[in-house]
Amino acid sequence: MEVSEPCFGRQLKLIEMQVFIPIRRSLESEHFHVIVIGGGINGVAIARECARAGRRTLIVEQHDFAAGTTSRATRIIHGGLRYLEHGEIGLVRESLRERQRLLLERPHLVHPLHFLVALGPNSRRSALSVKFGLWLYRHLGGGGLGLDQSQADEHKLERLLDSGQQWSIFSFEDAQCEFPERLVAEWLAEAIAAGAEARNHSQVLAVDVRHGRAVAILLRDRLSGKEERVEATWVINATGPWADRLCQRSHVNTPHPMIGGVRGSHIVLPRFAGAPDAAVYTEALDGRPIFVVPWNDQVLVGTTEVADRGDPAKAAPTPDEIDYLLSSLLKLFPRLKVSQQDIRYSFAGVRPLPFSPRGELAAVSRKHYLHDHSDDGATHMISVIGGKLTTAAELARQCAARLGISAKSPAGVAIASQDHNELLFDNWLSEISGVSGLKEEAARSIVEWHGPRSMAIAKSAAASPELRAPLCSHTSHIVAEAVDAITAECATTLGDILLRRVPVALGACWSQPCGREATARIASVVGWDDQRAAAELEGFENERAAFLRKPGSAIPLHQAAD
Repeated sequence: MEVSEPCFGRQLKLIEMQVFIPIRRSLESEHFHVIVIGGGINGVAIARECARAGRRTLIVEQHDFAAGTTSRATRIIHGGLRYLEHGEIGLVRESLRERQRLLLERPHLVHPLHFLVALGPNSRRSALSVKFGLWLYRHLGGGGLGLDQSQADEHKLERLLDSGQQWSIFSFEDAQCEFPERLVAEWLAEAIAAGAEARNHSQVLAVDVRHGRAVAILLRDRLSGKEERVEATWVINATGPWADRLCQRSHVNTPHPMIGGVRGSHIVLPRFAGAPDAAVYTEALDGRPIFVVPWNDQVLVGTTEVADRGDPAKAAPTPDEIDYLLSSLLKLFPRLKVSQQDIRYSFAGVRPLPFSPRGELAAVSRKHYLHDHSDDGATHMISVIGGKLTTAAELARQCAARLGISAKSPAGVAIASQDHNELLFDNWLSEISGVSGLKEEAARSIVEWHGPRSMAIAKSAAASPELRAPLCSHTSHIVAEAVDAITAECATTLGDILLRRVPVALGACWSQPCGREATARIASVVGWDDQRAAAELEGFENERAAFLRKPGSAIPLHQAAD
């Protein structure tokens, strides 16, 4: 039996337990109104906007959706309190408006988070200026987010700080998206539901420019090696830090580089005794702002700012950056007994900030820009410069407008209510709690990551014990979620599943035995033979090791050979 499935624009073969394995179809000589190159949060948001407006849309990504800069962020949905220091009030206002929308539209993925500002006696920022900035920030955001801001977190923080110094502590509210990979997966599914075609693991070799106009892309399927030419009315270069490289390969010459890559590195540590539940916004050794954020039952510390013009795919924290972050943490919490050996892993990404030949990296604008290549001899081609998690949907609306697509302007947003979010979560949970054979803990885990799609996953899980099995003994997330990742969210490899669609491999307890266990359970359901399962496991372990670096560890063999 065969059925059609819009996710990959493929046909699907029916095998045991009604699990479908996608097969790519050819796109040779097909024509799309919009081709979006780059499957990070900006590219997926643009594809979603165009498809919803009825335009035939293709989105292609050289690796996997959300595998680049999107998955290497600090995972905060914020208005940019630090942007006020540089006078970017318009950007702050826009970001806060988009923060509110995400809190209302994606309450299972985006949550209000209590933040504490901790400034030492030698801070370059005065208490008065910080108080005014926080007042303005709250005013621009339309008020608070409804969190119960007790004094408990402040007391916890005070006990960890250096008692020999006079600290100033301030409180404010922002939001967190612990797994932006999941947000991208949901937006991708919505783009596909609106008619978009989506291809990951597909590299654009070049944009075909003829007679001064972008007319097609030359595409290589990295899984099969097959090359195709796909035609387009518009080409959007949303490749982030790869944007200049794509233009160079396409012989589209700009007067100067569009992107000034800035590497941001993070370290992840175990939760330590007495840690506040709030995020801490403080100053690093050199006075730069950094975050110490509770994340995924761990502690995320970041980020650095280092100019990086190298290959973004090989971005990795340097020993100096790791030492900088750890030393800044210990300056804040001098009684904390942690060392480099306690770091679970580190990771880095390259922010695609606008090119700026002079000036401090911190002062480079975080605004996004749309560069029309008409003056570069390539009309109907636009490059996206900058952008961030919080404002991706607004960037997409602006890009659609540039294409002449009348994107419906979203209505004003109300302040997200924590009670409203909890009620919605409870409703989803109660809907799937009656599904036969699903444990309460698994049901809660499904709702937390899949929200409105929870019922579809729960119903599929009810079909067999194999689908209800946990991916490994350390998690309540189940095999049915992995199957849904393949059939509904374009996951192709084991890494796509475990690092981005069902990102259990980012957790505190993940180990190599977990990888073997998850591979065996997924393989038995989707029909991978032993050879395919072994190849998937090896590829996943190499990808995870290249992404999540243990300080001092060797570079994985496949990366060293690139």
